[in-house]
Amino acid sequence: QVQLVESGGGLVQTGDSLRLSCAASGRAVNYYAMGWFRQAPGKEREFVAAISWNSDNLYYPASVKGRFTISRDNAKNTVTLQMNGLKPEDTAVYYCAATRRVLPGESAATYEYWGQGTQVTVSS
Repeated sequence: QVQLVESGGGLVQTGDSLRLSCAASGRAVNYYAMGWFRQAPGKEREFVAAISWNSDNLYYPASVKGRFTISRDNAKNTVTLQMNGLKPEDTAVYYCAATRRVLPGESAATYEYWGQGTQVTVSS
């Protein structure tokens, strides 16, 4: 019912910037809270950012605060993640996720829908 497609990943150097996009489709998807997660090989899936349905509430962990910014455009059914000052430890597959909740949580278990992911690689 809800489909999410990420794009914008790539290979960059330390200090570079990337802008990830998530195209969402599905009934009432504009009322869903959205989030970004990442997962590196052998590691747990980690919370990166989240945004409420109306963009009034934004959440970030300390690892990305001040460097990453999440935003959404409900008219275009898109969610973006602007990543600045990238570091090698940011290397991972980045996933877009959606939940029926209007306010997002930081646990991956609370999200119902997931994209296929886009690879971000930051060289040292």
